[in-house]
Amino acid sequence: MDISASASVAETRYLFDFTKNDSVETWEEISDTVRDVGMSKALITIHKNIGFRRAIFFVLLNPQLNGAGFAGMRVLSNYDLSGYTALQIYCRGQGQFNRFKVTLRHKGFNDETNYSFEQYFQAPKDEFAVRDLRLSEFKAYYRGKKVVNNETLNLSQITSIGLQMYGGVYQTVKQKGPATLEIDWIRAVVL
Repeated sequence: MDISASASVAETRYLFDFTKNDSVETWEEISDTVRDVGMSKALITIHKNIGFRRAIFFVLLNPQLNGAGFAGMRVLSNYDLSGYTALQIYCRGQGQFNRFKVTLRHKGFNDETNYSFEQYFQAPKDEFAVRDLRLSEFKAYYRGKKVVNNETLNLSQITSIGLQMYGGVYQTVKQKGPATLEIDWIRAVVL
């Protein structure tokens, strides 16, 4: 899948619209089970009835004693987000914990040996709402720890978009157990 921006950037570009026919089949799990001590699990599925259709991101976060742990899903594809200033997620969280992060990778550096660009957000509970994630505020992280470097996210060469529920080695909030994030859509916008 190759999703490129047109010559003139539209105000809004849906990357994933789960209310329509967008599938979750290209999403793959990326959780702490990439290490032998990892025990967390994530999956994303479509949930629908006659009145709605959306994706549900299910997570079971089982961190180590120090809080290390993550559970997520990602899509490997090419996205040109040049000209856009934010990602928006229309979502609702359920469960005891509702803190997630969006991870972006660029230039094909999609494996764990490379850092990712991340932004944390708290999902609204009970009611659906839009969460704005400014692209300029995505910062480099490696295994949950902020990386000090001068490289900025190359918006014209995004090669991975992911969602994660995070543990808490380097975070003030410690999370564990089950959680869900219901998602109608994720889009790039000009704010």
